[in-house]
Amino acid sequence: MPRHARKRSFRTRRLLAGGATTVGTFVLGFTATVGSAHAATAPASATSYTVRAGDHLASIARTLHVPGGWPAIASANHLASPYTLQPGQVLTLPAGSAAPATPAAPAKPAPATTPSTTGKTYANNLDGWIKQSLAVMAQHNIPGTYNGIYRNIMRESSGNPKAINLWDSNAVKGTPSKGLLQVIQPTFDAYHVPGTSTDIYDPVANITAACNYAYHRYGSIDNVYSAY
Repeated sequence: MPRHARKRSFRTRRLLAGGATTVGTFVLGFTATVGSAHAATAPASATSYTVRAGDHLASIARTLHVPGGWPAIASANHLASPYTLQPGQVLTLPAGSAAPATPAAPAKPAPATTPSTTGKTYANNLDGWIKQSLAVMAQHNIPGTYNGIYRNIMRESSGNPKAINLWDSNAVKGTPSKGLLQVIQPTFDAYHVPGTSTDIYDPVANITAACNYAYHRYGSIDNVYSAY
């Protein structure tokens, strides 16, 4: 063997072996300790919550059974007093919180209707307006039929309750014809039927007043085939 190499004694080998074992045990123990520390401090899975109108920390904590209550939510999101929340704000919830419920889909709106002095409801469209007007007219003994009203409406306004004539002689005088049956304000006021709106653009009020006027001048709206 080379001259500088010396054979180690049994005692030396035993100490070195013992030292290696000690160091190895320390390294293993240290690694296990560090691993345990990482496992203890690693963030657990969390869920989120989107703030809705009227929410506050306490109500969210109570509803979702948040461990630690509202202070835990404030801490997780670095919130400070006065803890103001805004709708749409996304909050991180501590682990263990209940999952937020999915908002229910909004109910489909019911078909639009308009009130009636007869106790019935009618569709909020031309068909419903005419039928409701006929019911009011019957209460006040004003003659007229569905077909007579419909025919005159289509000629006068094409069914547009907001129609207004700004070019004829009435408009020149400052009293333009308005609404489904193109009534001027003085005529509407004079033949307005109680129980209907005082708004000249209201479809039912406009039809009923016009039919009342036609009744007094022509005997019925059914007798009108041109400008009246």
